[in-house]
Amino acid sequence: MAENIRLEVVTPEKSVVSEDAQIVMAPGSLGEFGVLVGHTPFLTTLKTGALKYKDQSGRERFVFVSSGFAEALPDRVTVLAESAERRKDIDIQRAKAAAERAEQRLQSDAKDIDYVRAKAALVRAISRLQLVETR
Repeated sequence: MAENIRLEVVTPEKSVVSEDAQIVMAPGSLGEFGVLVGHTPFLTTLKTGALKYKDQSGRERFVFVSSGFAEALPDRVTVLAESAERRKDIDIQRAKAAAERAEQRLQSDAKDIDYVRAKAALVRAISRLQLVETR
């Protein structure tokens, strides 16, 4: 049996994932990266997107992550994310409502709209919805 790598995904509020994985794929700021046991150590920033991993049984799992950092070591991957949630925990209606609010803000002519923040909210909502639709 192949060795596994320990995956820890945490936010400021909680631990989202703490289990062994065969492989971890994460959305790095410079592109997606994969980590297997024995990986060379490195630290990188993350962008909003889907973190994928295969659990010990080989089943593919998905976690939404919104920015943060990932540290890869030969025996573990630690993800410190601004926000994170397993695919099964994503509230579809809440994500749709967030996408609609962000789109309305972006289309608004109001002068006090923070477009950078609204665009980031839209990206998070769309990423959550895309992740839920992944099978």
